Parts: sequence; structure tokens; C-alpha cells
Amino acid sequence: MKGLVKNLGLILVLIGVILLVVTASAGAISNNTPLGISAALMIVGLITYIITNKYITD
Repeated sequence: MKGLVKNLGLILVLIGVILLVVTASAGAISNNTPLGISAALMIVGLITYIITNKYITD
């Protein structure tokens, strides 16, 4: 369970990147909603990754 929580931030960043790639490849860049969601996921994932790796040790 600690492994999943410790990698939760990385998983959120990867989901954000995948959403960004899918949006760019589909050509839906004119709509800002998926871009904002992917940016928010990457920022929240980065913050989560930093906080969980600071406080959770193996």
C-alpha cells in the first residue's frame, strides 16, 4: 500500500501527460478544457510526489 501511495504523484503526472498527448494528437487544442485539466493533474501530481516522498519512508 505504501508503494501505491508513494507513486501516486507520479501516476497523476503520467495521466496528465497522456491526456495532453491525446488532446494534441486529436487536434482539439482549440478547446482549453482538456489542456487545463492536464496541467492541473501535472501540478497536483508534482506536489503530491514531493509531499509523499518527504513524509513516507520505506
